[in-house]
Formats: sequence, structure tokens, C-alpha cells
Amino acid sequence: MRQDQIHAAIRIVRREIRQWQEPVVGVVARESNRDPFRILISCLLSLRTKDKTTGEASERLFALAYEPATMLALPLKAIEQAIYPVCFYRTKAKSIHKICQRILGTYDGVVPDSIDELVTLSGVGRKTANLVVTVGYGKPGICVDIHVHRISNRWGYIKTEAPDESEEALRRKLPPQYWITFNDLLVPFGQNLCQPVSPWCSKCKLTEYCDRVGVEKSR
Repeated sequence: MRQDQIHAAIRIVRREIRQWQEPVVGVVARESNRDPFRILISCLLSLRTKDKTTGEASERLFALAYEPATMLALPLKAIEQAIYPVCFYRTKAKSIHKICQRILGTYDGVVPDSIDELVTLSGVGRKTANLVVTVGYGKPGICVDIHVHRISNRWGYIKTEAPDESEEALRRKLPPQYWITFNDLLVPFGQNLCQPVSPWCSKCKLTEYCDRVGVEKSR
């Protein structure tokens, strides 16, 4: 994909994803009026976990508490029971307690709005930090999960080996107006059409732009 083709590609993706369910973190953001804390916690729960499970776990947890102080007051067992069966639920419950402690003790109860500070929180990597910064605070950033990494490389738009490398490459190349929404667009596109194994190339409207890098089998 050439640089001048990215605008047309994103227009197509934006139209196509209307037919699919919104990613769970986007739902949490919309329903919480873009509350950075709930975005942070739901994104933490979503790691290695399917959207349906994440959505149900987030709903159960936020019914008990949705602010750092009240969540920290919950027994660890109560958090574990609320978020089960998300992957690594016991580890994530401990991380939630540690995150709440740091937010209350270091940041006066307010989720930090910088990537460098967010990645110092327990269990928080660059993907989660970027999501909080972009979706929660509306600040520039590119959230790169496995879908963004895979599709950007499959298109031939970038050439990288790991998501962190993809973030750096996209920061250099992707037009700034697409930074905040790039993840929101490519996650449902990757979940439903441009899948890891045997993507639905026969149904894709991006064939004239996509280099199909690494695609050995498609439908």
C-alpha cells in the first residue's frame, strides 16, 4: 500500500465496520462518558480475552465499583469473582488493586494522562496506555494491538516484527488525523474480515490497496 492510498483505505474500513459489533472497550468508553479509569480497567481485562467475556466481566466489576477508592476497598476475592473467567483473572485482580493504590497515592485519584506514566502501573503496557490516552483523554497516540500490527503489515503499509515497532513506524508514517481512531477501525476489521489465518480476501473491498504480505491462504 502506497502512502497516498491510506486515505481511501481508511474510508473503506470506516464504512465496512458499521456492520459489526463495536469492540468492548469502545462500548465502555461510550457508556462511561470516556472515563479514563473504566477504560483503563476494561482494557486490562481485555488482554488475551474475548470481547464477550471482557464485556460481561467489566459490567459485573463496575456494578461493584467504578472509582479507584471504592474498587480498592473491594476484597481481592470479590474482584476475582467479578472478573472470572477473563484470562489470568487472579493476576489481573492483583494488578487492579495495585493500580488503584498508585492512582490514589501518587496521582490524587486521577488516572495519569501520559503514556510514560501509565506504563509504570501494574499490568499496563503501551497498548493499554495508548488506549487510555487516546480514547480517555483525546490526546494524540496510536494504540497498536495485534490487529493493528498484523493488518498494517499485511497491507504493506509498514514492515515491522512486533507491535512496539509498529507503533513507532506508524507514528512516523500515519497521517495524524487517523492516530486516535486507527485502533477502533482495525480491531473490528481484523476480528471479522482480515483475520490472522485465512482472511476473507474474497469479501474485502481493499484488494486493490492490500499487498497481502504473508497471506498464504485466504477465503
